[in-house]
Amino acid sequence: MLNLLNSFLLVAYLSIGISAQNTNFDPLKYVNQLIGTNNGGNVFAGATLPYGMAKAVADVDGQNTAGFSTDGSNVTGFSHMHDSGTGGNPSLGNFPLFPQFCDEDVVDNCNFLGAGRATQYVNESVVATPGYFALELVSGVKAEMTVSEHAALYHFTFPPNRTTRNGTAFSPLILLDLTDLSASRQNATISVDEKSGRMMGNGTFIPSFGGGSFMLHFCADFAGSTIKDNGIWVNNRAGTEPKELFVTRGINLFYIEAGAWIRFDPTESNEISARVGVSFISPEKACQNAETEIPGPTWDFEGLKTNAESTWREKLSGVSIEIGGADENLLTNFYSAMYRTMMSPQNYTGENPLWGSTEPYYDSFYCIWDAFRSQLPFLTIIDPISLSEMVRSLLDTYLHLGWLPDCRMSLCKGFTQGGSNADVVLADAYVKNLTGIDWNLALRAVINDAENEPLDWSNEGRGGLQSWKKYNYIPYLDYDYLGFGTNSRSISRTLEYSYDDYCVSILSKALGLANYTTYLARSGNWQNLYKDDMRSVINGNDTGFTGFLQPKYLNGTWGYQDPILCSPLDSFCSLTSNPQETFEDSIWEYQFFVPHDIATLITQLGGPDAFIDRLDFLHESGLTDIGNEPSFLTCFLYHYAGRPALSAQRVRTYIPDFFNTSTTGLPGNDDTGAMASFTAFCLSGLFPNPGQNVYFITPPFFESISFTNPLNGKVSTIRNVNFDPEVDQYIQSATLNGGNWTRNWIGHEFFSEGWTLELTLGGNESAWGTGDGDVPPSVSTSSMASMMF
Repeated sequence: MLNLLNSFLLVAYLSIGISAQNTNFDPLKYVNQLIGTNNGGNVFAGATLPYGMAKAVADVDGQNTAGFSTDGSNVTGFSHMHDSGTGGNPSLGNFPLFPQFCDEDVVDNCNFLGAGRATQYVNESVVATPGYFALELVSGVKAEMTVSEHAALYHFTFPPNRTTRNGTAFSPLILLDLTDLSASRQNATISVDEKSGRMMGNGTFIPSFGGGSFMLHFCADFAGSTIKDNGIWVNNRAGTEPKELFVTRGINLFYIEAGAWIRFDPTESNEISARVGVSFISPEKACQNAETEIPGPTWDFEGLKTNAESTWREKLSGVSIEIGGADENLLTNFYSAMYRTMMSPQNYTGENPLWGSTEPYYDSFYCIWDAFRSQLPFLTIIDPISLSEMVRSLLDTYLHLGWLPDCRMSLCKGFTQGGSNADVVLADAYVKNLTGIDWNLALRAVINDAENEPLDWSNEGRGGLQSWKKYNYIPYLDYDYLGFGTNSRSISRTLEYSYDDYCVSILSKALGLANYTTYLARSGNWQNLYKDDMRSVINGNDTGFTGFLQPKYLNGTWGYQDPILCSPLDSFCSLTSNPQETFEDSIWEYQFFVPHDIATLITQLGGPDAFIDRLDFLHESGLTDIGNEPSFLTCFLYHYAGRPALSAQRVRTYIPDFFNTSTTGLPGNDDTGAMASFTAFCLSGLFPNPGQNVYFITPPFFESISFTNPLNGKVSTIRNVNFDPEVDQYIQSATLNGGNWTRNWIGHEFFSEGWTLELTLGGNESAWGTGDGDVPPSVSTSSMASMMF
């Protein structure tokens, strides 16, 4: 075997692909960016760098949360910043460009308004590869784009030799629209230089899932032909004078559409290039970003595209796969998922006008409620260097704003969905030995979450802390005068605060605080909402299960929420739409969210067999929405009942049926890589319990998969022995580095030390991993020290 410590540059070509030692393997060929671009996956399909700020793609008037969709809708522009996989309102898409010919070559005959200029794209023309996106409009205009970190480069090729009725050649026109995807602009400015054609300006916008506003700046340059004329446009009328504009939102429901335009003399090729720099600092900084990253006088499109491809190839080449006869689509599913885990959070270092700092600044934590479960833990394995920077950014945000964010986008505070979930991220980073982090600062930050209530806990920290400490649960209709937020989700917040406090106890004990026991005790508060005589009925039929979580008033008496409410069998519950005592999922799902003490939960629900029956019912009755993150962990909880084979079986009911390589191949919002990381982990054969040093073991979907540690070059491998991709297989026995291994879980040392785990498979469930000492640890059955592998 090659010594990867001395031959690190060869890692991209080692043991990857369809056959062993295939040195011609290119992981980029197995990235399908169109997965999840329809049916609510909301995946960004365009050109970007890993964690890049610039994200260029065509924007459509259909499912446009991430800009582009394969739903066959119309293109309204090409813009330079997006988020990926978010729900709710469309995000970013600021300052789109749009290329067109004007009827009879008269500027005022052009369609400047978004609805008027919307144009169908040719379905088979769409090309999306890492760092590149292209399509053709039915108007005949072809568009292709690539990016640097803070700038986008476009090539627009207009149909040549088109003439007006009097024989005059059409002049290519490109407009810039002072809007964004959700039409949230409050005000904006733009100027266009008559001679150079440079457009500069900015706008103030509203984030798509948060409070406040942000100002974004742009700088657009053009090349490819001589300038014929330019100017501004407002409400579908245009003129060559003046050359600058200030526009407000409008009045009542009337949204003023406005921007600038530029026309060019026709040429033989009719190819016009546009370079757009973006910045949160100033228009001048946007110009500097563009000029530095895409220098002139000629803009090297192919060089920029090649650089993006090389960057992505390096990131993706840390994972090696021997497919062993499995369906090649699984290879595409894995590398596409791995790719999507590295689009967000976005690296805005040097672009934060809110405070001065030498620390990294990452944005688009959208939201940590989604990301803490598997996306950020996946980065711990494949890109710990970037994840350490993200953690440092979270801590720097705490240092300057006073609170760890739970959600953050476009320099704004996003809405808190449940607990203070950055606490879990920090605990997970600690138990997995991430480096370069100020752990004393981390401890202060998580204790602040646990002890102090912010005035507005709808976008940071926790609410109801007075009741949390006094009553040991979050009451239904809580009386909370210390701060203000959406006074709902009393059940799901109780569960999340319990786990958050467990994570606080991990850091507190590790860093020598004697009162870690306070937080450890609070981590058991979830039990105070368990009503042992509660039953659940579906369509008039008793499910046969007794004992469910229920809301509880301040005086200790019980409230009521139907256990199936907020499930796929009933109705969706968000912060503002149908708010209930659980968030985005039902009591049926949330009853299993006790990640640190599943052993107690198993006892509470009647023992291992009853626990398994309830898990099976959850997954087989239609109550589970696998497209929502709370369902992820429930697929693997069979491990705690000594039945790891059932976890493996459960995973295979969802992959590839619900997670596959089609444009509709995601069951819900990708949530900045949450669905992607669930897919990648499941295919790999390991899945994390975040905040703990625990990975559940199931058979990989391939013959073997290897991870190269970016910090030390060590290679960890999971290998299936007797692998048969045509039938369901179960682990019969396992060895770790050649020695017998009976635990059905493993720690992060597997990745950091470069160990080899071999799983011997067979056609039937075996006794492997079923013993009392083989199950993952719980607080009630193990000391905290033993939680560290």
